[in-house]
Amino acid sequence: MGEYEDLIVDRRGHVDIVTLNRPDARNALTHRTYAELTYAVETTTARCLVITGADPAFCSGDDVKRVMVASGEQTADRLRTEPRITPAAGALLATDVPVIAAVNGAAVGWGMELALMADIRIASDRAKLGELFVKRGLCCDVAGIGRLAGIAGRETAAELLFTGRVVGADEAHRLRLVSRVVPHDTLLATAFALADEIADNPPLAVRQLKAGLRRALDPDWDELGRWVSATLGELFRTDDHREGVAAFLEKRPPNFVGR
Repeated sequence: MGEYEDLIVDRRGHVDIVTLNRPDARNALTHRTYAELTYAVETTTARCLVITGADPAFCSGDDVKRVMVASGEQTADRLRTEPRITPAAGALLATDVPVIAAVNGAAVGWGMELALMADIRIASDRAKLGELFVKRGLCCDVAGIGRLAGIAGRETAAELLFTGRVVGADEAHRLRLVSRVVPHDTLLATAFALADEIADNPPLAVRQLKAGLRRALDPDWDELGRWVSATLGELFRTDDHREGVAAFLEKRPPNFVGR
């Protein structure tokens, strides 16, 4: 792929630190960002990955302009007729390298999905997390469906998904969405110290332990990805989705009508 444009990838010993680097857009994801993230995960030779964002946000989710383009009839038809897990999600969920999310700020929409795809989440005291998809008339991606209930429990997952509420770092810790909350200035050092501790262990054993956790706890991601893709293909075509995006852009309350 050559040089990254939307990411910074640094190797420190046996650890790769992947930083989403679109700070002016709060690290919103474009087609290029997704492609670069997929490549970084699939090609790493590290023993552990740390994923974070350039301040002030971890990741604000999909770039709204991208969502508006993706809402076209042609894309909706493709999602329904050729459903599959998104490559970035597939790469993150399939990798046998341990992944730590260092959540330095807002992680909303696909930003929260990205955090949920990590094996371990450490939050800055400035972090906020939320599955906002319902606010745009959409369903969440595979991690919200397949991981959130296992992490926080079915009832908490239902509340977060159905309301689209955003929670701060301390509440996220109480709900078990993150393993710990640390002062913002110590976040990366804390995440790297943990990654280094993991990387010091025999890599084959660590990878088999991750494979065992995946076998015991994870759903069939490909099957779930096909369902999510087909469902999004239907929801992209709804008036409520168009209203959710328009209300966000116009900074007004939405008026959902159920069609």
